[in-house]
This record gives sequence, C-alpha cells and structure tokens, in this order.
Amino acid sequence: MSFSVIIPARFASTRLPGKPLLDIAGKPMIQHVYERAKLSKAERVIIATDDQRIMDVATQFGAEVVMTDISHDSGTDRLQQVAAILSLDPEHIVVNVQGDEPLIPASVINQVAENLAEHKQSSIATLVEKINDYETVFNPNAVKVVMGQQGNALYFSRAPIPWQRDHFADHQNLPADHSFFRHIGIYAYRVNFLHDFVNWPTGTLETSEKLEQLRALENGVKIHAAQAVEAIPAGVDTLADLEAVRAIVNRK
Repeated sequence: MSFSVIIPARFASTRLPGKPLLDIAGKPMIQHVYERAKLSKAERVIIATDDQRIMDVATQFGAEVVMTDISHDSGTDRLQQVAAILSLDPEHIVVNVQGDEPLIPASVINQVAENLAEHKQSSIATLVEKINDYETVFNPNAVKVVMGQQGNALYFSRAPIPWQRDHFADHQNLPADHSFFRHIGIYAYRVNFLHDFVNWPTGTLETSEKLEQLRALENGVKIHAAQAVEAIPAGVDTLADLEAVRAIVNRK
C-alpha cells in the first residue's frame, strides 16, 4: 500500500493571521507539521498553499509545494486541485493532515491510510477518540460521531449524540454503560472520491451543522471511523493554543 500526505496551508486566518508561518522553537509551524508527516510511511508529502510567502518558506526547508487557488472553501477542495494538478491515480490514497497540527503523531497518519486501504468499500477513513467528560459531549466545538457495527460513521454532529433520553434529563455526568466519541479531523481519501466531492452541491445537513463530511454521507459515501492508536495533541486555533504548543516543544 502506498499513500501521499497533502498539507493544506492558508495564510489567511481570522484568529491567527499567517498561522502556518508562526514560530515554534525556531521553525515555522508548517515545517513542524511537514517533518511529522515525513516520519510516516507516506511516499510523498506535499504542502498545498494559496500564498507565495508560505510557498517560499516551505521551499526553503525542502518541501514539495503546490500552489492552489485562493478561492477554495475548504481543505478538501484544495486537496482535489492538487490531485488533479499532479494527475494522481484515481485509486491512490491521500491523507489530509491539517497545517495547524504541529504535534501530530506519524502513527495516526499511517493508521488512517491503512484503514482506508483495508476497507475497500469506503471512500474516506477518519479517526475518533473516546470522550471521558460530560462537558465535551455538550461542547458544540467538539464534533461527535456515532458508528455502526462495521465501523462506518452513521452521523457526525455538534450536538450530543446519541442522546441518552433516560439519563441526561436528570444527571450531569456521562452514563457508565455507554461510550461517546469525538471526531478527530484527520482524513484519508481515495482520489476518485475527491473529484466527485467537489462537484456535489452543499447539502442541507452540511449547511446546518457546518460539517463538510456530512456532504459525503448525504451522497451515500461510506466513511470508516476507528479509534486512534495514539492520542493526538490539540492543534493551534488560538494564541493560547500556540503558546501551549510552544511550551511542549521547548520542553522536548
């Protein structure tokens, strides 16, 4: 099995402008992500950007970079353009590693690619982790997922799912007899799916939840979801996140 990693990296960020180039222990954030991805079994690691400044910096530290359109609505659209530019085989597996995940373990990159290769009927593979606290279940920024017996995702939501009808009305803790899972935003795709996805209109579920993976479910695509083999540290969305990551890297 072979796969490639594509790292979407946008300069524009509402909360942290120029986020991919922010310094962490003497290196730009995007370099940390790239070096983590290079530790995986990927045959190729590509940075996809819409900004010349990111391209210049990434080229300087030796990365393969593809320039993409500035108008893309999502990282998935950016991945599809890279796959088209590079004429990747329709069955080739591409792993989307977010450009703000400087601590991502190589093991989970390998895991999600291998899961997709093993499950031939799925067009996407992703990872989840068990939720151990009540607050996360009710946090709309933590996306919950429920899976069927074959490991396929049934639904993703910002709401608490499944709803424990006889428990949540009277209790402020998690039921002991049921597990809840948080979706982790790492994906493996088959290239032919990417080409289909960008031609599908945004669905009603995606519009409501603001979760683009629901567009795939609405179009009958199977998404394989498995528990991550290793904990994935939080990414960088805010200045506080950035300082926390800097502290972890400096300790190491």
